[in-house]
Amino acid sequence: MSSPNAPDRFNEDKATYSVRGSDLPDLETGVAAIRNVVKTLPTRPGVYRMHDARGDVLYVGKARALKNRVTNYTQVSRLTRRLQRMVAQTRSMTIVTTNNEAEALLLEAQLIKRYRPAYNVLLRDDKSFPFILLRADHDFPRIQKHRGARRAKGNYYGPFASAGSVTRTLNALQKLFLLRSCTDSFFNNRDRPCLLYQIQRCSAPCVDRISKDDYAELVGDAKDFLAGRSTKVQAKLGAAMQDAAEKMDFELAAVLRDRLKALTFIQGSQAINAEGVGDADIFALACKEGTMGIQAFFIRGGQNWGHRSFFPAHTSDVPEDEVLAAFLMQFYEEVPPPRNVFLDRALEEGDLLGEALGERAGFKVALSVPQRGARKRLIEQAKRNAVEALERRLAESTTQAKLLREVAELFGLAEPPDRIEIYDNSHIQGTNALGAMVVAGPEGFRKGQYRKFNIKRAETAPGDDFGMMREVFSRRFARALDEDPDRDRGDWPDLVLVDGGRGQLNAVRETLEELGIEDVCVVGIAKGPHHGRDGREVFHMLDGREFQLPVNAPVLFYLQRLRDEVHRFAIGAHRAKRAKAMGASPLDDVPGIGPARKKALLMHFGTAKAVRSASLEDLQKAPGVSKTMAQGLHDFFHAR
Repeated sequence: MSSPNAPDRFNEDKATYSVRGSDLPDLETGVAAIRNVVKTLPTRPGVYRMHDARGDVLYVGKARALKNRVTNYTQVSRLTRRLQRMVAQTRSMTIVTTNNEAEALLLEAQLIKRYRPAYNVLLRDDKSFPFILLRADHDFPRIQKHRGARRAKGNYYGPFASAGSVTRTLNALQKLFLLRSCTDSFFNNRDRPCLLYQIQRCSAPCVDRISKDDYAELVGDAKDFLAGRSTKVQAKLGAAMQDAAEKMDFELAAVLRDRLKALTFIQGSQAINAEGVGDADIFALACKEGTMGIQAFFIRGGQNWGHRSFFPAHTSDVPEDEVLAAFLMQFYEEVPPPRNVFLDRALEEGDLLGEALGERAGFKVALSVPQRGARKRLIEQAKRNAVEALERRLAESTTQAKLLREVAELFGLAEPPDRIEIYDNSHIQGTNALGAMVVAGPEGFRKGQYRKFNIKRAETAPGDDFGMMREVFSRRFARALDEDPDRDRGDWPDLVLVDGGRGQLNAVRETLEELGIEDVCVVGIAKGPHHGRDGREVFHMLDGREFQLPVNAPVLFYLQRLRDEVHRFAIGAHRAKRAKAMGASPLDDVPGIGPARKKALLMHFGTAKAVRSASLEDLQKAPGVSKTMAQGLHDFFHAR
């Protein structure tokens, strides 16, 4: 009996049951494995995971009574074809009991996010949402865009639908409230105002152009606005502008007028009227031709902070209500829920979802279906947007499917490719070299599967593009052979595109042949005589053929888009690596030297070069450096 990898909060009462059956993927073997687990199952709430013969997670589910729920999978005649396929692949199960069903629901969402099982409804777009952060750890708080864990002290406002909507709102807020957006180190080293002060987007607290109390008042106004009390801010600015005009201080009146314009811009940019709604998220689901789309609106303080469309995966043969419920739990795994969630339909487990979300948020969360008034109109608008977004998605999918059929015909594939991998290298005269891989499929780019390969083998000479390609393909496909030798997990490409000509293609072919791989279609895309500016790319095949496509061929535009995406990704990764290297210090490699001691050494000696050349006696005089530490530093730089 082994312990499952689950969060500590569910460790009070848990057990794991694992029963191995035949490796033959038949229904009887799967049912037998499940029946053996059922014999020892309690009737308590909990979460179960189904595993295939290799131990990969097929499905994560929760239950009010584990024994009753798992027993249902042995009633084969009552299962859908999808669930029958899942049962046929099942060879073992992992069980975690919880204190109640709400805890089971929370744990289920965590495990689905971790394992991304093939038979669960999955939220495809799991990219974190941007927030606006008004920090509270400085006398002059900074306003900034924020993603990821909310560790910094301050007020978080969001989520926003996109980074663009945050940027536009931040620009308007800077004009309106003149709050600083610079880092603390930039703030502390100013002796005159920066450009933002000159263009009236900052009040320059760094050089005392505004008092602490006046800046605090601006911060209070910003909090009022972001909390939905924009009318109060508007009235205050209007009164101040009128007062300045009466005192004939027309310069101040003009500044206040511009700030009012910024406020009007933000209010006018609201795509929907959400006044009086407060904080709420709105969700509507549309279904057509077996595809489901969900539209989400984010309302905070009565203001619309954007909307986004989602298209969950693995929704075939799954009821619409079940898809929406699964989506909500995965969505709120990362995003804090508001007090109100408005839906276009009632969910069977709506109360349970509200209880689970409330337990996570620390306050009551209500899921409801508005029946009248402004909230009803918001739901209707979300429904329209969901239908329109789904229709656009289906139209794009039809075009994409046609392009993939043309790709298959062009490169002699048996069927349209489901997974296309595209590779490129990036370096400057051999420095900070890396390889990049992007992945595309019928639904578009799969950004969660992009990969970077730092070039690190000694035998790869700096600047050797062919050697870099050999290293990248050797590492990528050696790992694929090790992790998925049967090629049944969907991680093997149907088509590989290489940004390069015959030389790169030959390097790839030699590498794959050394690994014993001869059935992967690899194509090189080389720039034409004018470096690809006129669409005259040359396509190189492994059998020696070379050809070009008509400059107006849609399939050429598609292949160019794939090549451009890997080029963009490789260049971006290279720049990030180069920027990190530029900020590196020899002290980073010294064992036992952390950020604080590194800063103390640099403050004492001035530069890392001075630390490296310092004598043992000088090192011992540095603040915070013991004799042992000084000896270690001296040995690190000199005993070589």
